[in-house]
Amino acid sequence: MRCSILSDFAGEPLAGTAATATAWLCLEQPGPWGRDALTESHLDPELGAELQRRADGTGVRILLIRRPGKHADDHVPARRRLYLASTKPGGSWLEQADLASPEEALELDFAALGAGRSTAFGTPVDDPLLLVCTNSKRDVCCALYGRPIATALNLWECTHTGGHRFAPTGVLLPTGHLYGRLDHRLAQRVVTEGIVADRCRGRSCFTPRGQVAEVAVRQQIGETRDVLTVVAETGDSATVRHADGREWRVALTEKSVPPRPASCGKSPDVAIALVATAIDELVRVCR
Repeated sequence: MRCSILSDFAGEPLAGTAATATAWLCLEQPGPWGRDALTESHLDPELGAELQRRADGTGVRILLIRRPGKHADDHVPARRRLYLASTKPGGSWLEQADLASPEEALELDFAALGAGRSTAFGTPVDDPLLLVCTNSKRDVCCALYGRPIATALNLWECTHTGGHRFAPTGVLLPTGHLYGRLDHRLAQRVVTEGIVADRCRGRSCFTPRGQVAEVAVRQQIGETRDVLTVVAETGDSATVRHADGREWRVALTEKSVPPRPASCGKSPDVAIALVATAIDELVRVCR
């Protein structure tokens, strides 16, 4: 059985499993993708390696993207779509640019992007962007279960976002919320309604503790806007603040997950997950 099916059977929690990134760079690259897509695709491997080198340590995560359907790459020069996203809570933004060649991406200031500063490299995008992982060379579950959703809803396909045992997986930009066990209905809700708490793995700019706490608060109050941030963490709790000033302390504990493989072909092993056990709204003292 596939790793994603076994993870679901094991009841492995989704919250707290999102990849870590303060910003995302998504570069269009048609054709096949290898396991390490930046250096194993029709993108010049030296360019892919250089992009990764510049991103290292900046908080920027790089994805390759392509339109759904046939993935033939005839190697004829064509303009490439580039998306840039900052996940800064309350100040997230998304930009797009069309590049004459992928080498133009080297002109980007990676440190500025990772810090949430726009360099006007692209033009602002108002609508949210949901990308669905279909990188079969990383794990076949992603293509097997992700591609039908991307095709049906005409969403961009993307390379590995982490956590293929939760396939189908996706990332919502600009906020950087990751999702697992997507289906057509949930993907449509995320695109139209905003940051849905259902099957959300967390926001990439937060630690696992912060991810679990933010998702728990979203679930409790039904919030879908970019108005929550994590303002404090301890070993067994995290505090989440709303833009209107409300705060919640979320109690956290570790939970053992029954044996499941982390990826297709690997042996099952026991995992430890973080879960929220209580959510207490903090009383504001008026002075």
